[in-house]
Amino acid sequence: MMQDTYKHKGLRQQMVDGLRQQGITDEAVLRAMNEVPRHWFLDSALDTAAYDDRALPIGCDQTISHPSTVAMQSQLLAVQPKMKVLEIGTGSGYQTAVLCRMGARVFTIERQKGLFDRTTKLLRDCGFRAQCFLGDGYQGLSGQYDRIIVTCGAPDVPAALMAQLKVGGIMVIPLGEGEQEMLRITKDGEAKEDWRVEKFGTYSFVPMLDGRQMR
Repeated sequence: MMQDTYKHKGLRQQMVDGLRQQGITDEAVLRAMNEVPRHWFLDSALDTAAYDDRALPIGCDQTISHPSTVAMQSQLLAVQPKMKVLEIGTGSGYQTAVLCRMGARVFTIERQKGLFDRTTKLLRDCGFRAQCFLGDGYQGLSGQYDRIIVTCGAPDVPAALMAQLKVGGIMVIPLGEGEQEMLRITKDGEAKEDWRVEKFGTYSFVPMLDGRQMR
């Protein structure tokens, strides 16, 4: 069983207090992030640093996002319990775990086999019931989803993902190369002119790669 000491819980509460000060108001997000031990998803050498508001390495040239970024994306997603959520870029599994704790039914795709194998086992061992898939995030996953969250920088909005988003659904995606702009796209209809796009500032994510670059 993974350890979660009083020290970890204290650091996590400080992290959540900091998120409130940064403008995170969704109590479901704050509660989930106070309940999910971020240090479980990092190397033990980063045990204390896990609760700093910064990105940290997780191997395979990937990083775990800042807690403030996870909180912001989760808040923009407006998840309700039992919603079907597709996550593109499982990574460390931390964002996945937060969504699970919020009551979502999470389907998550990772293209890096090393990360996929490690994170799938970690999520299972920690009791988070996400359905994990190894594959190309550009293509998404067959089905229809209430919410889609992309946790890597996309050069454009993948058509396959918009087709898999239900009418009335929301996609949160960082768009652009190098530095990205965080978008929330509400799909009010099937036609592109019916998509409502809102912008929420600039971020820096690892790039989204297509299936030809899987390894």
